Amino acid sequence: MVDLDKHSHSLPRANYVTDELGPLDGIRVLDLSRLLAGNTLSQQLADYGADVIKIEPLKGDTLRGWRTKGIETSWKSLARNKRSLCLDFRRAEATELIRRLIPGAAILIESFRPGSLEDMGLAPEVLHNLEPRLILARISGWGQSGPYRRRPGFGSLVEGFAGFAEMNGYADRPPLLPPMGLADALCGLTGAFACMAALREVEINGGQGQVIDLSLLDPIVNALGPQAANYRLSGLKRERMGSRSHLPGPRNVYQAKDGGWVCMSASTQGMAERAMDVVGGQELANDPRFKIAENRVVNATALDQIIGEFVAQRTVEENVKFFEDAEVTIGPVNDISRLMENEHVHARGLFTDYPDPDMGHFPTHAITSRMSKTPGSIRTSAPRLGEHTRDILTESGLTPVEINTAITSGIVWETI
Repeated sequence: MVDLDKHSHSLPRANYVTDELGPLDGIRVLDLSRLLAGNTLSQQLADYGADVIKIEPLKGDTLRGWRTKGIETSWKSLARNKRSLCLDFRRAEATELIRRLIPGAAILIESFRPGSLEDMGLAPEVLHNLEPRLILARISGWGQSGPYRRRPGFGSLVEGFAGFAEMNGYADRPPLLPPMGLADALCGLTGAFACMAALREVEINGGQGQVIDLSLLDPIVNALGPQAANYRLSGLKRERMGSRSHLPGPRNVYQAKDGGWVCMSASTQGMAERAMDVVGGQELANDPRFKIAENRVVNATALDQIIGEFVAQRTVEENVKFFEDAEVTIGPVNDISRLMENEHVHARGLFTDYPDPDMGHFPTHAITSRMSKTPGSIRTSAPRLGEHTRDILTESGLTPVEINTAITSGIVWETI
């Protein structure tokens, strides 16, 4: 057991109630996906009460191998509230066991390369014959159709392809990929919403199950905003400009006297006028280079230099107080240690600890959405590989003899 007390930031304990029922109680989800997008999707459902069954290969979800100082931090962060069933996907008997799980399931999530599910004998029409109301969320890099459908689809490739990396960074430096799974996270969150929309069709409108074609590409293109419109209407391509925006500013990060950084976003006319007035008085506010929005875009370098020199005379804390008193939108640029120690973050409970059998307690992000009547909860820690194999197979109608045969033959793996 790892003792995290010496690394603790006095995190509040999670709403850890093992028998709490969320709004998705009774919804069974079969998650055959790997890595971030599918696990993000199924975590959203699990946090609100869905019974999420992670169906893993014998070596486990790839996330289990992403370790920090020997700890499965990625897995433990995304696999709470889930159960684990471990199968040898290479064997036909494993596919047959999956078929046994389908009746009564509401959602199935998979992230195989397009066509793989069909090759396993689990095509959508087969699954819908077993459970007509089943919602099948198919995650892939490029989608289930199109000339790139069979290409490998890791998020980094999509972030480059979609134009995000080309927009990110500075004009005189290489494009920048995000330092986290941005495309995967957007895909998972988009997928959770799509599953709820499809579930409403089934439950409220009396509809049938359907297939959700969920690519990593589509959500991040959507998140880039009006780039297509800007280009088609004006020929404008979004150039890399660091922390600036192509919209009116000032909007940038500025280094303070103590070496820290603050970020300012004063994109409205009134906010920009207040910012310039407190930095340089009416002389700056009335300077024709900065007086109107269009001119501030053209002369952003000069304006940033003036604000940067002003900010450099004060510490981060002094800058935040000074500009907040002047009702100018500014804030500190935090690293994770300062974020976790912040009083507002503590008051909101953005991070929490939950009990973990391997570590005593595990620090992670809390439930994301704050629902007043049906809040989510953390009910169980991330499962060990195959921890719930026997229970899940029993619930699916297998006899003790059938389960023992599957275990001894190596079709399934049970962690005792």
